Amino acid sequence: MMRTQELDKPRLLLVDDDETFCRVLKTALEKRNYEVLVANNVKDGIMLAEQNVPEYAVIDLRIGHESGLELVKKLISLDANTQIVMLTGFASIATAVEAIKLGAIHYLTKPANADEIVNALNKNEGDPSVLISENPLSVKRLEWEHLQKVLMQHDGNISAAARALSMHRRTLQRKLDKKPVRE
Repeated sequence: MMRTQELDKPRLLLVDDDETFCRVLKTALEKRNYEVLVANNVKDGIMLAEQNVPEYAVIDLRIGHESGLELVKKLISLDANTQIVMLTGFASIATAVEAIKLGAIHYLTKPANADEIVNALNKNEGDPSVLISENPLSVKRLEWEHLQKVLMQHDGNISAAARALSMHRRTLQRKLDKKPVRE
């Protein structure tokens, strides 16, 4: 039986394949008065969400070899009011745009701490005062962005994206496994 105090806590679904990261973030979010449900793959995340629709969610973009974007879509289909933050170590413009189009309210790059995540979960409006970079993207960063865009156009199918890019599938896989270069 749940204590009354636990009933007052907003439910948050955390889905990331890094179990250590989940354990640390779960503890930090519980200290900030959230009831945290954790899954380490998309299937378990969907199962938890269907059993206990969360008010909030923090979803990793890349969960193993799966896309967290599928989970964003599913969560919004369960409850359009779920506040979702997409968290990633592989940020790209293409995935940020898709996450927002699918219903995420924010997109953060790792490492992000619990305070940054909570602020993002509760930030419902855009900020017109965000600084615009004076420096153009590097060629390596442009390549990374282009690969991500083509991959998204092919629903995450690496073989189809490689064909569209006229490159070998393993070459594309290797390039995608690298961390993106900074702007």
